Amino acid sequence: MTRIKANPAQGEPSRDKNLSPMEAYALYPLASLIALAAYFVRGIAGFGSALVAAPLLAQMLPLSIVVPLVVILDNSGSIVQAWRHRRLIVWDDLRPLLPFSFVGIALAMLLHASLDGHLLKRLLGLFVLLFGAYQFLPQPAVHLSRRWAAPAGLLGGLVGGLFGTGGPFYVMYFRLRQLEKTVFLATIAMLWVVDGGLRIAGFALGGHYRAEHLRLLVAMAPAAWLGLHWGQKVHVGITPRAFRHIIGALLLASGGLLLWRES
Repeated sequence: MTRIKANPAQGEPSRDKNLSPMEAYALYPLASLIALAAYFVRGIAGFGSALVAAPLLAQMLPLSIVVPLVVILDNSGSIVQAWRHRRLIVWDDLRPLLPFSFVGIALAMLLHASLDGHLLKRLLGLFVLLFGAYQFLPQPAVHLSRRWAAPAGLLGGLVGGLFGTGGPFYVMYFRLRQLEKTVFLATIAMLWVVDGGLRIAGFALGGHYRAEHLRLLVAMAPAAWLGLHWGQKVHVGITPRAFRHIIGALLLASGGLLLWRES
């Protein structure tokens, strides 16, 4: 597969918002496999799809294309999950996060067009490596105060807007709030509906959604939904500890690969 040539002055592909039909069609099979794996992970845990998909898709495409597409896929899954468990959403834990998430998203929209593409990919790789390593550490039994909603929301919105992977900050916050499993999934899904909707609107206003990108999204969607379905079936038989280790290994591999490619 021929990669799009880079613009040395910017560090991103010089046609980062335009794919020829042949380039787009060549990406469909591999992008679909990535979507299948990423949403299989999300089906198991209720989160993590962007953490798997964004670094792998970034091997083929610039983040200015990858992040907006992953946000749409994630948001569609979040809408279904939030609606299914809407009565379990803990609004008292969700509301404090939202204003700070909005600020983080706004900052990300401003930075997205100005930061060097290679720098963004290195930061993404490092971030994914760190969160992958975290999965192998003992999980602290701590009940976090709602005051931590401010940094969690700000970092979640900022990192999510830049990389499509702001979930770890939200996940850590809600986990340390000691929410029951299904309550946790319902609450964080509702957060991602709002967060993702704002990011989609921002990307649309910025001209990030073009016909060739949306065709790639449509090609990935069936694999993403199949992965989500399979992951939900596997979820019951996997212990939390085993799952954390699986996620950690996937993240270490994808983050390390991204850093190696950008070195």
